[in-house]
This record gives sequence, C-alpha cells and structure tokens, in this order.
Amino acid sequence: MRDPRVAVIGCGHWGKNLVRTFSELGALVAIVDPDAENAAALSAKYSVPYGSLEQILADPEIDAVVVAAPAKDHAAVTLQALDAGKHVFVEKPLALDLDDARRVVARADELNQTLMVGHLLQYHPAFLAVRQLVSDGALGELRYLYSNRLNLGRFRREENILWSFAPHDLSMLLALAGESPDHVSAVGSTFLSEDVPDVTTTHMTFPSGPRAHVFVSWLHPFKEQRLVVVGSDAMAVFDDLAPWDSKLTIFEHGVTWDGLTPVPVRGEPVAVPLTESEPLKLECEHFLHCVRTGETPRTDGHEGVRVLDVLATAQASLAADAPVIGAATRAAKTSSEVHPGVFVHESAYVDEGVQIGAGTKVWHFSHVLSGSTVGEDCALGQNVVIGPDVTVGDRCRIQNNVSVYAGVTLEDGVFCGPSCVFTNVYNPRAEVSRKDEFMTTLVRTGATIGANATIVCGTEIGAYAFIGAGSTVTSDVAAHALVVGSPARQIGWMSHEGERLGEDLTCPRTGQKYQEIDGVLSLVDTPEQSNSAKIG
Repeated sequence: MRDPRVAVIGCGHWGKNLVRTFSELGALVAIVDPDAENAAALSAKYSVPYGSLEQILADPEIDAVVVAAPAKDHAAVTLQALDAGKHVFVEKPLALDLDDARRVVARADELNQTLMVGHLLQYHPAFLAVRQLVSDGALGELRYLYSNRLNLGRFRREENILWSFAPHDLSMLLALAGESPDHVSAVGSTFLSEDVPDVTTTHMTFPSGPRAHVFVSWLHPFKEQRLVVVGSDAMAVFDDLAPWDSKLTIFEHGVTWDGLTPVPVRGEPVAVPLTESEPLKLECEHFLHCVRTGETPRTDGHEGVRVLDVLATAQASLAADAPVIGAATRAAKTSSEVHPGVFVHESAYVDEGVQIGAGTKVWHFSHVLSGSTVGEDCALGQNVVIGPDVTVGDRCRIQNNVSVYAGVTLEDGVFCGPSCVFTNVYNPRAEVSRKDEFMTTLVRTGATIGANATIVCGTEIGAYAFIGAGSTVTSDVAAHALVVGSPARQIGWMSHEGERLGEDLTCPRTGQKYQEIDGVLSLVDTPEQSNSAKIG
C-alpha cells in the first residue's frame, strides 16, 4: 500500500498539534474545522486544502482521518468515517457512552478497518520502558499502582474531569496490570459547574491482586503528571514533568523486620536511560504503520472500550455517591457484590435474580421483581413496579406510579410518563386466573408514553412514537406516529427529538428532514442531515 494520506477533523486546542505532526510526517492532505478562520490559517501554514466533513469523507484519495472533534461527537464522526471507507485515529475518549463505543468497534471489525484510540502516553518512551520493566519482572510482583494528573484548568463543561483527564492514566494502568479490574469505585467533588466534578479519585482492584488509584483535578495549585508502580522488589516513578535524564527512576527500596516491626530500607534512585522522542510523533507514526501494514494498533478500539468500561463504572459510582441497594442491604450484602454502580433507595426492593445495569437509580418504594433485567443509566421513579420477567433497555425513564408487568418489553430510551398503564390480559377477571393468557407488548426504542395513558396488551409501539397523555392504545402504533384519544388515533408525526413535524416534515429543533411513503416515516439522506454530526 502507498503511504497513507490523512485528513484531520477538528483543529482546535489539541487538533492543531495533530495537524502539525502529520504534516511533518508527510501524510497530511486536508483539514476540517468549523471555524473557517482557523481552518484557512492552518491551510495556508501547512499548504493543504480545507473542506467540509462530507467533502473529506467522499474523497477517495484520502485513506484515513484523525478525529479530534469534541468528545461528544467522537462516536458519530468515527462511524461516518468508517462507513465512508476510512481508517480512523480518534482522540480519547472513543465515546462518551459505552454502548456507542462498542458499536464503533463492532463496525470497524466488520469492515476490517484500522481503528486506533489516542491514548498518547502508551507511546511515551518512559511508559514503554516501565511496561518492559514490569514484563521482565524487574519490579517483582505488582503490588500497587497510582497515577496523578493535576493542573489548574483547562476547564470543560461537556465532560467532567474524570472523562477529560483520566483516560490516559487508566489506559496505562490497564496495560501494566494486563487485565481489567474486578472492582471500581470513585469519589469526586463539584465546585465550578453543576454536575461536572472538578476533582475525582478512582480506586481499582485487579483479579490477580494489585490495587490502583487515579487522582485527577483541574483545580490544583501546581501541575503534576506522575505514575508510580510499586512492586515486591522495586518501585518505578515516571514523572513526565522531569527532564529526560530523570524522567524515569527506579527505587530499590526494601523492608526488614525488627522483631514484629517492619523497617524500611531505602535505596538510592537510579535513572533509566531513555531516548528522547516526542510521544505524539511516535503515536502518529504507529497509526500510519498500522494503516500501511494492517497490524493491530497498540491502543485499538477494543483497548478503548476496556478503558471506557472502567470510566463508565467509575462515573456510575460518582453518580450514586456511595451506591446502596436496599434488598442487598437487607440480605447483608454490599451493593458492589450484587449490582455495581447502581443506586437503590433504602425503601425500595430488588429481588434476587435481577440484573441491573450501572448508573441506574431505583427510587422510593419501588420494586424490581425476580427474573427482570433493567439496563444501564435508567431512572425508576417512586412507586414503580417492574416484573416479574420484564426486560427494560438502557436509558429508560419510568416516572412515578408505573407498573411494567410480565409480557411487556421496553427497548432503549423509552419514556413512561407518570401513572401510565400497561395491561397483560385482554379480559381480566378478579376471580379467574389467566396467567397462561398473558399477551406481549413491545415498546420500541425512543418511544414516549404520556401521563395516564393506557397501553392495551398485544400491541407494538413503534420506535420514537409519541402517545399523548390520557390516550388508550388498542392497536399497533407506527414508528414516529403521534397518537391521541381513546381509542388512540394518529394525528401527526414526531421527530427523533420529540418535536411535532409540520407539513414539510422537517424537525424544528434539528432541521432534519423526513419523508412519508405508504404510511412509513423515514429520514431523508440530505447534506443537511449528514452535517448533523458536529465536528466543532
């Protein structure tokens, strides 16, 4: 294969460094940035054209793209690039949602395209030397690892300090441990922006015994970037702010015993010789090599998902603020043993045999019955009953006084308004048992059910449909349909964003255009639609 030709998407605070580096490597052929003035300046400086995302992805002469857009856009832009046949180097984090990250990795695997995540420190000569020391057994058995990444600023509002700073450190720790942790917990504090922690500490234990923590903050009086690896025979310190001749040091400390008292034996630090190299250049060279040869990147998409898995669990622990599960407490078990990262109010009940995803909250007087599965990042309001044997997808919101009975399935992102009703028998009698006559009800992804609405069993609610408050649904509802009344009848269409569509079938919130063919609503593939994946 010829030398890969690369375009950089997003040329802001960090993207401009990627533009410079790929230009120095002779691989840069185009740039994309929503700031036209910035794009023009970089275009002139590095003698490459700039264009829109659509133009770059449609250019068959461009082999690969570097995604340095805001973190919230990483997954969407990366998927677009993969589908356009491009190899992708995406800056950390791979996505802000674990499921999105898994979809991206699955797509790259399906298309057999290179996907690499920008965990920069995995390419630092000092870290590579630490990794070799651990691999060679020079430090003995791993006991404890920690990483501090501290500074004053750069503050963000779209991602907290955990997601902004910690991915690099978690990537290093997972690489050194050679396994994923079996327990993760995190604590943090918020001072500047509501619900955006500025300081976090994440604790981990690994199946083979080592423990680790990551301390990150953008409210710190001085800058620190330090990794410490404690082994049974020696300790290694990687201080990224130190000069190259002392950036990595080994301490052969030991312990003797004075009777029953341990006494430290201190060794002098020994600097490990390193070849001074720019980590970013090494990282970019590695990406080009993998695109050229088909080799798997050191920090491929699967490695990115492992890091995100830890981040998501730590985030769930932060959100729960010392997670507690009522049923587990009554059974004298800790929540981490039963449902890690889940908050269950002390007045709620969770039966045995229930699966609940990280980040989910179960509030006052609710009950999740046996055999049920509730996905990640759901919210079950007060006096909610789930089950038995009910499946609720990820990111569902079930408001107060809702019962989801056996036979009902909610896919991802379903909203159930207060006191809405699901039935599971068509003709119930108090004195007649009809448990063998339960009929199924399926609510598809993104649908909304208004307050006090009734969904009669045996129906299917289409994806992103909207059931008006107080309506009674007695038959299937088409995807995106807006229905009201008793019995419910369709009066219009709703967009993915929950906005009613006018005669032009254009979403007033996003500008996305739809079309109706034979009673089926679908998105129109237009330039405006393609441009909805922001790269700013």
